Amino acid sequence: MRYLPDAGIHEAVQPCDTLIVAGPYGIPPRPSDAVTQWLQEQAGNSRRYGSTCTGAFLLAHAGLLAGRRVTTHWEYAGLLAADFPDLRVELDRIFVRDGPVFCSAGVSAAIDLAFALIEEDHGRALALWVARRLVVFLKRPGGQSQFSAALTAQTTATSPIDRIRLHILEHPRSDLGLEALAEVARVSPRHLARLFRAELGVSPAAYVELTRIDIARRLLEESAAPIKAIAYAAGFGSTTTLRRAFLRRIGVTPLQYRLRFQTAGSGAAADDESAADLS
Repeated sequence: MRYLPDAGIHEAVQPCDTLIVAGPYGIPPRPSDAVTQWLQEQAGNSRRYGSTCTGAFLLAHAGLLAGRRVTTHWEYAGLLAADFPDLRVELDRIFVRDGPVFCSAGVSAAIDLAFALIEEDHGRALALWVARRLVVFLKRPGGQSQFSAALTAQTTATSPIDRIRLHILEHPRSDLGLEALAEVARVSPRHLARLFRAELGVSPAAYVELTRIDIARRLLEESAAPIKAIAYAAGFGSTTTLRRAFLRRIGVTPLQYRLRFQTAGSGAAADDESAADLS
C-alpha cells in the first residue's frame, strides 16, 4: 500500500488545532533543522500536540517532550528513555496525556487515543458511537501490554536477546528464572538483565510474565479450553497465579477477558472451576 501526502509541511494550514506526529516503522532518523523548526512552530500555535508510536522520537528531538510523561511502542521504549533521560517514559500505558501533550503506544493504540480525543471534543456519546461502528472497545481494559510474543520472537535467534525471546515463547512452562535464562543466552545474569533493560526497557522477569500473559490471552480468545488448562499451558502453574497476573497487567480476570472476546453462540462458556475461581 502506498501513501501520499495531501500537502508539504510549508503548505499546512496554520495554526493547527491538533498536531499528531505519526511514527514510521522502526526508529525515525533525527529530523532536519527545517522539520524541527516547523514542528516547534506548529506545536507552539496548536491547542494540543502529540505522537503515535515512534513519532515520540521526532517530538523529543524537537525538544517538545522535555519533562513530560510519554509512551511509545514497547520495543523502543527503552531506547527513548536512554536517548532522552529527561522524559518520563511509561511502558505499560496505551496512551499518556500530560497537559496539552499526548503520546500513544504502538500501532493500534492510536485508535484508543483517537477515541479519547473524540470524547474530549465531542462527548462520550459520540466516542461510544464511533467505537461501536468500528466494533472495538471505547476503552481497552487495563494497560497497554504491548508485547506480542508470537509476532516479535525471531524464527532465527542469533543475538542473546533473540535467543531468550524465542526460548521463552517455545518453553513457557520451563524454569525461566534469571539464572536459567542467562545460561540459555550464554551470558552472565547481570549482563542479561542489562541487555533486557537496554533493548526492551523491562526486566527479564517482567518480560517472562508478559509473554506468558500474551500466550494465555491468545488461548482465551481462540479456544474453549478450561482456564486451568490455559494457566498450565502458559506457564503460570495455577489459576490463582494466572488471575493475579491478569489483574496486575490487564486489569481484568481471565474469565472477564474471555467473555469480552466471546462471540454469541460460540459455545465457549466458562467452566465451573473458572467461574468459581476467577470471576
